Order: sequence, then C-alpha cells, then structure tokens
Amino acid sequence: MQGLDERTRELIQRRVLKRVKEIPSLPQFVVETLKKLDDPKSNAADVSDRLSRDEGLVIRILRLANSAYYGLPRRIVSVTEAIALLGFKTVKSIVLSASVYQFMDGAFTGYALDRGQLWKHSLSVAFVARHIAKKVKGEEEEAYVAGMLHDLGKIVLNDFVRFGYGIIVRLVEDEQMPFMDAETQILGFNHSQVGGMMLEQWNLPETYQYAARFHHNPEECQDVPPHIRRMVDVVHVANAVCLMMGLGIGADGLQYTLSEEALARLRIESVEMLMSEVVDFISQVDEEFQMGD
Repeated sequence: MQGLDERTRELIQRRVLKRVKEIPSLPQFVVETLKKLDDPKSNAADVSDRLSRDEGLVIRILRLANSAYYGLPRRIVSVTEAIALLGFKTVKSIVLSASVYQFMDGAFTGYALDRGQLWKHSLSVAFVARHIAKKVKGEEEEAYVAGMLHDLGKIVLNDFVRFGYGIIVRLVEDEQMPFMDAETQILGFNHSQVGGMMLEQWNLPETYQYAARFHHNPEECQDVPPHIRRMVDVVHVANAVCLMMGLGIGADGLQYTLSEEALARLRIESVEMLMSEVVDFISQVDEEFQMGD
C-alpha cells in the first residue's frame, strides 16, 4: 500500500519529538504536593494547604472522592477530610489523575474520540486496573495511576494521526493490521512509544513509563523487574476490558488483540467474569465523571 514518502515521514518524526519536548510538565505545586504525600512527616493539613492553591484541581479531587466507587459514609466537602478518610496513597493517585485531566478532556479526532472520551476511557482503565491489582495482590494505587496515564501519548500524536488517518485506517481494514502498528508504519511512532517518552520527560516512575509503552503489546516488555512486568499486564488487560465494554474504543480499538499470556500470568481464567465484576462501578464512572471545566 502506498504510504507517506520518506521525506514526509522523517519530517513528522522530527515534529513529534519536538511536540513531546514542548508539552508542559505537571505544575510545580502538584509536584511539591506529591512529594508531601510521600513524606512520612506530612499530615492532611500540609497537603490540603498546597492543593488549595488550585480551585479547579480541588473541585476535581472532591468529585472523585465523592464517587460511588469509594463508598464513603458521607459527602466530603474539604480536601483535608478527603485525605483523612481515603489515605495518602489514594489521594496521591487522585491528585495525579485530576492533574492530567487538563490534557485529556478535549476531542481527539485523530483517534475518533469525541470530547471527554479519552478522559472517560483513561479513568475507566484506571479503576479496572486497580480492581485487577487487588485480585492479584499487586499495588492498587500504582495500578490506578498507570491505567490513568497509559494513553497519554495520544494528546501529542493526535494531529499527526489525523493527517495520515485515511492511510492508517486502510491498513487496518484492508490488511487486518492493529491500529498501533499502522501508526508506526505511517508515522514512525505510535502513541504508546510517545506516552512512554512523555512520562520519562515528566520524571514519573519507570512503572508508568513501561505500562504506557507496552500496554498494547505486553509480550515485547522484556528484561524488567517482575513488578513492572505485572503492571504492564494489568494495564493491558484493563484496557482490553474497557474496549470490550465500549468505553472510549476510538479508532485504535480496531484489531485490538488481548494477550492470552498476560491473562495466564495474572491467573485470570475468564475475561467475561472479570467484566461482570467491574460492570457496576464502570457504569458509575460513566455516569459520574462528566467533569466540566
């Protein structure tokens, strides 16, 4: 199939790398807040004081904390209260997810995702990843954040995918090629690679970088510590479950392959059973997290 000429492809690759470098990092006060949450000497008031500098972030944190998923006994009206009831680990994952919301809330037409769909999908994958991690006795909050960040590369690659969309989709439909492989063939990058690069640039832990980089193809994740390999498998399966449930399926859900090896490593015998376990709280995500500006 005729694709882009080599000169155009090289130009796109240079622009992709330039765009990655230009993506703003997390606000400094968020970085400082995350450090506070990691500091054993910190208390809820210390963290709340830092977070209160961003009203929009506070609102999103409270909306997440008050979701049916957490099942808290009463409505939470302050970040300090949320921190006290949920604990530092959970609040850390909520702060990170609320912070990346600004990047994910738009429409990503290159991936056939309407406004809010990438955010909803990422949030759903985060919740399913946390559920799977709990089943396999993994780190639940780390799984939540890894799930939230797995598709971050789409915010950079969207415009480039839109440029080559017609060619990419023809490869997917005519040659039964996974969308991500078609991205790579036409653009020289795919959104998983770009997401890994962004998270490395943000100095976030390697676990998140690998989960983003390999969430479509966990078998290619080699020579890494066991906990990173397991997190890649968790996010891969969580992403697949959400796509099967129609949550943010977009264009890259076409020709998506679920790794039987990842299921075996996680000792998940039935994807259908897993879907039945998560369907209730995923429907709550769908209903409750229509977060406006």
